[in-house]
Amino acid sequence: MGEKIHPVILCGGSGTRLWPLSRKAYPKHLLPLVGERSLLQETAMRVADTTRFEAPILVSGEEYRFVTGEQLREIGIVPRDILLEPVGRNTAPAVTVAALLLHDTSPGTLMLVLPSDHAIADHAGFLAAVDRAAPAARAGSLVTFGIAPKSPETGYGYIHAAAPVEGIPGVFRVERFVEKPDRTRAEGFLADGGYSWNSGMFLFDAETYLAEIERLAPEVLIYCRKAVESSVRDLDFMRLGSSAFSKAPAISIDFAVMEHTDKAAVVLADMGWSDVGSWSALWDTGKKDASGNVLRGDVIARDVRGSYIRGDGHLVTAIGVADVVVVVTKDAVLLVSKDRVQDVKQIVENLEHDGRPEATLHVMVHRPWGGYQRIDAGQRFQVKRITVKPGAKLSLQKHMKRAEHWVVVRGTARVTVGEKTFTLTENESTFVPVGVKHRLENCGTEPLDLIEVQTGAYLGEDDILRFEDLYGRAV
Repeated sequence: MGEKIHPVILCGGSGTRLWPLSRKAYPKHLLPLVGERSLLQETAMRVADTTRFEAPILVSGEEYRFVTGEQLREIGIVPRDILLEPVGRNTAPAVTVAALLLHDTSPGTLMLVLPSDHAIADHAGFLAAVDRAAPAARAGSLVTFGIAPKSPETGYGYIHAAAPVEGIPGVFRVERFVEKPDRTRAEGFLADGGYSWNSGMFLFDAETYLAEIERLAPEVLIYCRKAVESSVRDLDFMRLGSSAFSKAPAISIDFAVMEHTDKAAVVLADMGWSDVGSWSALWDTGKKDASGNVLRGDVIARDVRGSYIRGDGHLVTAIGVADVVVVVTKDAVLLVSKDRVQDVKQIVENLEHDGRPEATLHVMVHRPWGGYQRIDAGQRFQVKRITVKPGAKLSLQKHMKRAEHWVVVRGTARVTVGEKTFTLTENESTFVPVGVKHRLENCGTEPLDLIEVQTGAYLGEDDILRFEDLYGRAV
């Protein structure tokens, strides 16, 4: 089999077409959309075989660093590194910083680039495709994985395969890459038989990739190298140099390298792949009932056909509809015809334009210490349920425009208010006046739940001044 392969998992993207589940503050790769685990966790488990793969490198947005680390801990995977992008610059810079890290520490290694937000139903088929691609990658090809098309899909790019790579079965030279076509062209591609869907997964030698990015997109390499050289360690993360990385061109690996290199090759694969790019894609891959419906959560459907209906925390009922998507969360309802799901991103654009929090935040907001759920809000008040993980504690902080009332409903809290530190247990409470330093800590072995009532003239999350913080957030 040769040396083990280094997975590189790209944790970018927002997945606006999967609103209201996927939102900017908690995008689709962090969500359990096709199973019990999140798409990120499924991706990491896909390359968890230590006889084939080294520990993965993740490239993540800075704002998702703690939940990314926590999700890996939940499935028992220790990454080699989590690289933090100060800003999103598309896939070419993300792949380049990982390649630089690998080239400096493990020269001659193969890197397997995987998006974190795709689903693959056939794990054995995935591994077989990687095995077919590895000899070509070791021989100097930049190998991508083409998915055998099942329909004239207009939401994917296509790859046109050319002649086989001599001496390496199952690998073909790439004739050309094609951007997302209209339906007529897509139907022609299927009739031709030489086209496959572009999966966005790659396997290549880090040194070969760096040589090609230097030749074809030198600015990407220049600024990525500076970003790696100016990176700093922060807890379990590697923060890329912000000034340098921000100057790297925002460009995909396809545009920067794959569409121009003469080293591109493709392995044709049938692995039950989906990019989970829309609600109709989740209907395509989901387990259907006798009427062709995918039902998730507490759903009652009567005389419903060909639909995707999901209730997260609510009973959802439907009668006499067909080919629709219904998604209900605690603060939003989506109803859309299945053939219009690509337009959901327009709803998100409207919400962002109007400054509505539903575009960005869920009712449950995740933090490195746990999270909080908004319960109610009105003139000069807001109510939250706060959950703190065992052993975790919030920053030492104060607010200049609001006071807080805390009531413990489960667990044991160690509380600091001003100069006093004391313990609260179930049914006990305290008050934090405006402008007073305070801190909340879970000193027990079970989750700590409390109800927080905020009162004041301004209740925004930016009214916070931190003095100490375990998680390296701004103080």
